[in-house]
Amino acid sequence: MAERSTAAVDVAHNGGDEPPAAKADETTNDGTAQAEETEGASPEKPENSKGQDDGRARSEAVPATPDVHSGHKLAGRYRLEECVTRLDGFSSWRAVDEKLRRAVGVHLLPATHPRARSVLAAARSSALLGDPRFVQVLDAVEEDDLVYVVHEWLPDATELTALLAAGPMEAHDAYQLVSQLSHAMAAAHREGLTHLRLTPGAVLRSSTGQYRIRGLAVNAALRGVVSDRPLAQDTEAIGALLYAALTKRWPYENDAYGLSGLPKGMGLIAPDQVRAGVHRGLSELAMRALANDGATASRQEPPCTTPEELAKAVVAMPRVRPPEPTFAAQPVYQQPAYQRTTYQQGTYGRPSTVPSSAAQPVLAAPPAPLQSRTGRILKWSVSALLIAALGLGSWQLAEILLDQRKGSDDPGVTQPTDDEKQPPAPPKPLTIAGATEFMPDGSGIQPSGVPNAIDDDSSTAWVTNRYLGFANFGNLPQRKQGSGIIVDLGKVQDVRSVEIGMYRSGQTTAVFAADPDTTSPSSSADFPQRISEKQVAGKTLKQELEKPVRTRYVLIHITELPADGTGGYRGGITDISVLG
Repeated sequence: MAERSTAAVDVAHNGGDEPPAAKADETTNDGTAQAEETEGASPEKPENSKGQDDGRARSEAVPATPDVHSGHKLAGRYRLEECVTRLDGFSSWRAVDEKLRRAVGVHLLPATHPRARSVLAAARSSALLGDPRFVQVLDAVEEDDLVYVVHEWLPDATELTALLAAGPMEAHDAYQLVSQLSHAMAAAHREGLTHLRLTPGAVLRSSTGQYRIRGLAVNAALRGVVSDRPLAQDTEAIGALLYAALTKRWPYENDAYGLSGLPKGMGLIAPDQVRAGVHRGLSELAMRALANDGATASRQEPPCTTPEELAKAVVAMPRVRPPEPTFAAQPVYQQPAYQRTTYQQGTYGRPSTVPSSAAQPVLAAPPAPLQSRTGRILKWSVSALLIAALGLGSWQLAEILLDQRKGSDDPGVTQPTDDEKQPPAPPKPLTIAGATEFMPDGSGIQPSGVPNAIDDDSSTAWVTNRYLGFANFGNLPQRKQGSGIIVDLGKVQDVRSVEIGMYRSGQTTAVFAADPDTTSPSSSADFPQRISEKQVAGKTLKQELEKPVRTRYVLIHITELPADGTGGYRGGITDISVLG
């Protein structure tokens, strides 16, 4: 057990009274405001001498929320549909981008708002990250005395709040949660971005099991949240989410996000002491992430004070396998109990001992055996016919066997084998459900161009940037593991060959496959099965396998690029075909 860390990780705290709208909002779809405005924060930690605490907002006089309504258009293309949050001088909307015909989210606040400049700066910095693990900022504009930020809207995703309300997660799901969140936030911190409001409402899970974080930098800027220990605060927030996933309890004394808090006065209790059956390694990982404010985690492991440290701790622990699939029990067909007749029971000719209440049907007596002279002649005739038929069949069988043996002894006659009689069917192209850019270090090159490699159009391609000086992506630190494309087949299938059209000859490429039970692979370690050796590919890379590989995800991994003739290096992929 560790002493409870007192950093507030879930929501911002406004000095002074809350606006009435803050108490009226029950849920949000943008992850910026919650009904439990101070729930989950530590109540006993005093504010510092600067008048602010870690993750807490300073009191500011804010202007009234912009008076806009459903149907209002921004920039002539974003039509506001439904207000999901109206709080603290800003509002958040579900809207429609009429130009691209898609749903989007919009944060809206007056240009005179004291936090308008910081919101614009945060949105533009977040948009530059381009990491698909975060909900993307699409636009950040100041126009007509209004400041608005447009971001992705994911209608098929589910908030972590709803997932936790259904009960604790399985160990594998909790492992995927902490792994994806820690790696994503580590990538954001390397680019100088923090979240500071990483709550269950800010985490979404897509239908494919991928977790996405919304509100990077923007949510904190909207609420004026500041912190002098942002790395530790984001790390502790991930630990709190993992704790809630394992126990369905919020790791602080106050209730928050529909979850009950811990008993008052007991401090921070390890998850495996709160609920039976919790995975021991994940329990210790949650403690190491939460206990980073002077407390010590259980056992001897040091606390994790940054998402980078937490991500390394996740990688170092044994992989948590998904649970075995369960199948509904099939009904077993039961034959009716065998009923013996009175003749078989030896009571033929004697009165039955069965009680009258269970009366048995009266069966006719069996026919008399063939004991007459005619009966004996009939029996002998039938026996003779059976013997003759058996002899004739044996003679024909022997003749066939002798003919086959003679044919096999003849050197001029070759008997076909089973393989020759039934040649294997040629490989057929498998349907590709989707593809993403391989980004082991968190930052992408051209994620938006990936669909060009699976559109069956050789005139389009996913093309890398142009790099100078070195063929290994300019020898940049964030490109030390190369790049490439991860193909999702939609389900586990047998892969027999791959055919890849390369944008330019001379790219050093290898092809790998993930294990059948892998979900959402993102690093080289997630692809242990090799389909092709590393090679300098020509215009096309083809590889046929002697034995099929069972997998759902295939990685085309590029580690070195060819020269483009102008002193730089550039590569890419034109087409990808996976056959099975």
